[in-house]
Amino acid sequence: QAKLVESGGGLVQPGGSLTLSCVASGISLDYYAIGWFRQAPGKEREGVSCATNTGENPYYADSVKGRFTISRDHAQNTVVLQMNNLRPADTAVYYCNAKTSIDNYWGQGTQVTVSS
Repeated sequence: QAKLVESGGGLVQPGGSLTLSCVASGISLDYYAIGWFRQAPGKEREGVSCATNTGENPYYADSVKGRFTISRDHAQNTVVLQMNNLRPADTAVYYCNAKTSIDNYWGQGTQVTVSS
């Protein structure tokens, strides 16, 4: 059975950095489009960054362009979101997603809090 497990969230001061990881089991992420989404309290879930299985032209939300980078570690079957220059507005639960035309998997989420 497929499973995605996120890690790397936590409390960081504005301007700081965090690296989120999403490890997949039961599936090979090489065949999946991957993405990171986030949901802040009282708000809808929004897409942060996504990439196709080929990794070409990844998508970034305007609010994170130039600060966040999505990447894959093929050997570890992992998706990574590097987040730099974090802002209080980035505070949310971050979710990993892996999908094809048939399958759609979500992780359980990891909390990111940006506060001084």
